[in-house]
Amino acid sequence: MAVKGLGQLDKEYDGSKLRVGIIHARWNRVIIDALVDGAIKRMLSLGVKEENIIVETVPGSYELPYGSKRFIDAQKKKGEPLDVVIPIGVLIKGSTMHFEYISDSTTHALMNLQDKVHIPVIFGLLTCLTEEQALARAGIDEAHSMHNHGEDWGAAAVEMATKFGPNAF
Repeated sequence: MAVKGLGQLDKEYDGSKLRVGIIHARWNRVIIDALVDGAIKRMLSLGVKEENIIVETVPGSYELPYGSKRFIDAQKKKGEPLDVVIPIGVLIKGSTMHFEYISDSTTHALMNLQDKVHIPVIFGLLTCLTEEQALARAGIDEAHSMHNHGEDWGAAAVEMATKFGPNAF
């Protein structure tokens, strides 16, 4: 049996003062769009203002770490720093080793990015064996839908930025 998401937050979080960046890949666009929408919907429900959710794109998941770093730097340079970023991508296993290489390198790069940018980087990378798994995790395949993982990432972003973001201390 699969675990179905983040579960209840440990307390109420007020996202009204947060600036959140979402940077997403364009591969698997139907799934990506559902995940981005889920993240935004959840953050809005936690008080994040729509005008404080900035969305950018990159070609694919492999470009998420570098794109995230440049996105964060650009917002800071404009005098509008982000409190948290959610890189969103979808990788679906094929018949070659490409999936393993991209999944592993992107995962490690996103994890290590946090120490470079000094803001939380939420892990919004679906790594699925089949398209059906990805559709279920994006809340699209109603017959097998787990729920929309984008909602979990939105909730995690608000919690992490509130607890550990640059303005938390």
